[in-house]
Amino acid sequence: MTLLASRPVAPARVRARRRLRPGRPIKLGFLVGPLLLLALWAVASATGRLDPRFLSAPWTVVATAGELIENGRLQDNLLTSLGRVASGLAIGVPLGTVLALVSGLSRWGEAIIDGPVQIKRAIPSLALMPLLILWLGIGETMKVTVIAVGVLVPIYIHTHNGLRGIDSRYVELAETVDLTRGAFIRKVVLPGALPGFLLGLRFAVTTAWLFLVVAELINSTSGIGYMMDLARTYGQTDVILVGIVLYGLLGLFSDAAVRLVERRALSWRRTLAS
Repeated sequence: MTLLASRPVAPARVRARRRLRPGRPIKLGFLVGPLLLLALWAVASATGRLDPRFLSAPWTVVATAGELIENGRLQDNLLTSLGRVASGLAIGVPLGTVLALVSGLSRWGEAIIDGPVQIKRAIPSLALMPLLILWLGIGETMKVTVIAVGVLVPIYIHTHNGLRGIDSRYVELAETVDLTRGAFIRKVVLPGALPGFLLGLRFAVTTAWLFLVVAELINSTSGIGYMMDLARTYGQTDVILVGIVLYGLLGLFSDAAVRLVERRALSWRRTLAS
């Protein structure tokens, strides 16, 4: 017994904890996929797999973009398109947020607002274009309205969903401390709906560029869509690709900007991506 008691005991092996998280964030990781697509496009063009009559090589597109910048066409059309998107977002985002708050905080508001928004969500945007042209003409008002209506829906849907997902215990606590309606909205509703709103904003900025394409392809005299439609008439594939790449980059960096805001504004959350 004495010998057994004096024998040293081997320490228990500590099992390493298995890591199930995705890993550390990759700096500028949102560019990896597009760069791989660009490399694939370049390789296919260099090896002759892509016919330049149907899809111009990346270096041809870059050269064409340089020519468009040199003669000022690209800057002028880009500024026009940016102005339309900014105006549509400036109208659609606040309107969608207000509608979501009214619908989320009132049963009557939900009964009146939610149905029409869901109907609009189900109607293709192109189906509304003839009516909007008849009502508003083919000027800037129609184009901005198309973008604003398209932006409104994702803002409303995700903000309303985030608002309705607020823990009822916070509402009970607000009632217990006798918060006013304004203080309740400021301290409980807006912070609780913020994750949903920011998710909706990500969809909204992408949707704005999609609706801009639709608006600018109809009787426009300026904008990236007009430049692409004019190039289609003359069979200029390289100019069309400049417009497509530009739309893609604008959507990509717009989404990245909103994601940065989302990460900063919701830094208190502990999630899988944290």
